[in-house]
Amino acid sequence: MAERLKLTAIFETLDRQVEDDTITLQDIIDTFNARGFGPVVLLPALIALLPTGGVPGVPSVCGTFIALMAIQLVFGRKSPWLPKALGERGVSHDRWHRVTQRAKPWTRRIDRFLQPRLRWLMGDMTQRLLALLMVVLGLGMIPLELLPFAAAIPALAIAIMALGLTAGDGLMMLMGLGVTLAGGAGIGIWLV
Repeated sequence: MAERLKLTAIFETLDRQVEDDTITLQDIIDTFNARGFGPVVLLPALIALLPTGGVPGVPSVCGTFIALMAIQLVFGRKSPWLPKALGERGVSHDRWHRVTQRAKPWTRRIDRFLQPRLRWLMGDMTQRLLALLMVVLGLGMIPLELLPFAAAIPALAIAIMALGLTAGDGLMMLMGLGVTLAGGAGIGIWLV
C-alpha cells in the first residue's frame, strides 16, 4: 500500500511543488503518482465540492477525471494515467494557495480524525469495488451539474472515500458509502 498522507499535507504539497501559474490535473498526477489513487481522486472531488464546483463545466471535468482515475484502479493499474487534453485543465495557483491557507484549520481537524482502522476494508477487492462506485459517482456528476451544486453530493462521497484510501482508514470508506446511499435516497425522493 502507498504511504499514508494527511489532508493538510496533500494541500500543502501541491501548493509547494507546482511552480506554474496554473495547477493542472496532470500536476496532481505528477505530484502524487507514487502515493496511489487516493490523493489523485481526492483533489478533483474537493474542487467540485467547494464553491468552485458552482462554475459551469467544473463538475463535469472533475467527474470525468475521477471516473477515468477510478476505472484504472478497478482494473488494477498501479499508477494513474491521463489523456493530455484533460490533463491541461486546472485552477490558478494563486487561487489554490488562498484555498489552502483558508482550509488549513479544517484540514487539520480532519487529519486528527484520520487513522488506520478497519483494515479489512483496505483489501484489493474492496478497493476495486469502491473504485467502481467512484466511477459511477464521477459520471453522475456530469448530469447533476444541471442542478446548482447538486454535483456536490457525489463529490462529497468521493472525497470521503478518497480520504479513506489516502489515510488507510476503512471507516472513512464506509462513511463515503453511507453518504452515497443517503444522497441517492435524497435525490430519489426529490425526483418522485
